[in-house]
Amino acid sequence: MAPFVHALWKSPEVLAAVSEVAGIDLVPFEYEVGHTNLFFSDGDESSDEANDSVGFSWHYDSFPFVCVTMLSDCTEMKGGETAVLTGSSDVLKVRGPTMGTAVILQGRYVKHAALKAIGKERISFITAFRPKSPFVKDELVLTGSRPISNQSDLVYDYCIYRADILEERFREHADKLRRAKAAGVKFDPDAVKEFIQEQKEMLEATLLEMIPIHDVVETE
Repeated sequence: MAPFVHALWKSPEVLAAVSEVAGIDLVPFEYEVGHTNLFFSDGDESSDEANDSVGFSWHYDSFPFVCVTMLSDCTEMKGGETAVLTGSSDVLKVRGPTMGTAVILQGRYVKHAALKAIGKERISFITAFRPKSPFVKDELVLTGSRPISNQSDLVYDYCIYRADILEERFREHADKLRRAKAAGVKFDPDAVKEFIQEQKEMLEATLLEMIPIHDVVETE
């Protein structure tokens, strides 16, 4: 990855802008920084082919948030919208970003599909984000990333960030217990059980991702 691309997605200005739109402080998932989608064609397809034709099947994303940044001039492009399934089962077509702009999608929780695009070129950054706070419930999965990733690197990054989250949670929990003891507060087993149950659920979700590695890209 080019250093400037990595620096772009880690810059305070970009993180602040993405977080403001999302309504929560976000950080990029390291392995997905620099993820780029490429589409090229001779542009000879009929524009009728783009009407409601699904380029990527209906799905949920692996990551809580994604930022789609358009790098191509799409003024001549037909189709290419993101179809979103609403709570009333209606399909809402959302026009994608224009060149130099971006959209934020909470794709982990909204069922969606990319409609077929007719045009000569469509290049975009697809950057995955997760909540910055270790105390926000984490529901990130690797289902969508495994088939197109170096799985060893992907799972390393996944396990490292989750271990970091658990470390921060347990450190804060220990500090909370120390403060309560020093203040003479009676021990609350139910509160501790609730905390442990939350961490158990996160560990169990992590265990589900511990499956054999089958790399798409061979490594030594």
